[in-house]
Amino acid sequence: MLRWGLALPVLLFAAASTQAADIGQVKVSSGNVTIDRGSQALQGRLGVRLQQGDVVKTGADGSVGITMSDNSLLSAGPNSVLALDQYAFDTTTNQGRFDTSLSKGTLAVVSGRLARQSPGAMTVRTPSAILGVRGTEFVVSVDAGSVAH
Repeated sequence: MLRWGLALPVLLFAAASTQAADIGQVKVSSGNVTIDRGSQALQGRLGVRLQQGDVVKTGADGSVGITMSDNSLLSAGPNSVLALDQYAFDTTTNQGRFDTSLSKGTLAVVSGRLARQSPGAMTVRTPSAILGVRGTEFVVSVDAGSVAH
């Protein structure tokens, strides 16, 4: 009984830590969508929770819509590779940081509470540019072997 009494707080902490790592969720998924998380490749199905460091990939027939915890909306089109590099969001102050990298494909963004509260707290890196988000809606396109548009 004592052993279970000591193990229970550890298990509850582990479960809370896992939930705390969730930064967003797949809300729309069509065609081939995968999420690389460390050495795992997950299917990018509706409802999958995302974590910092995840890389979202869409195939030639794929597209994905993601809602972040600050209500930012991300939409990646076919043949896209989007890394969720850094994400921190304080729900009380709406402060934090959101950095992504788009190495190829297209990304449409409607910024949420984080970028509205702290202009410049959100960036999108491409192979040739770093975009500081100051507005509320934008689209980025990266063609393989070319510069960002």
